[in-house]
Amino acid sequence: MVCNRCIRVVREELAKLSLSVVDVRLGCVEIGEVNDETMTQIRHVLEENGFALIDDEKARIVEKTKIIIIDLIRNGQMHGMRINLSSYLSEAIGKDYHTLTSWFSETEQTTLTRYVALQKVERVKELLEYGQLNLRQIVAEVGYSSVAHLSNQFKYLTGCSPSVWKSNPNPARKPLDQVT
Repeated sequence: MVCNRCIRVVREELAKLSLSVVDVRLGCVEIGEVNDETMTQIRHVLEENGFALIDDEKARIVEKTKIIIIDLIRNGQMHGMRINLSSYLSEAIGKDYHTLTSWFSETEQTTLTRYVALQKVERVKELLEYGQLNLRQIVAEVGYSSVAHLSNQFKYLTGCSPSVWKSNPNPARKPLDQVT
């Protein structure tokens, strides 16, 4: 789950199953005791709605990592972080960074560094599309070190510069859960 609408859909679908839902938040659902048959129903309803039930530790840690990264980027917290991202993730998740990057690459078939860059570029696309901020402001919002760094990474990952992308009449964006 990557947004509040996802949370709402999951909560509503589980309520339709007459489950006692304690809490639903990004990437996590807390419900009362369930039997195997109910777990099968939950798995089915989640898959029907484009979600997956994550039942192993690696996948849970990777999902938590993705949610933290998306949250940092979407809320403009990448700029001015007092510690580097690797330390922040290790501390927030309780695993050393080497383990995180290893599990992430194994699970997602891309590196954690590339994932962060792709998420940043998707946020830049969104901000460019809104047209309310200039590139210098977007640099601060997304956490790049300079306009040149943003432009270089954007062009490397999309094949065009931010200005060319923005001038496209139908600029392509990806849903956050499909960025890899």
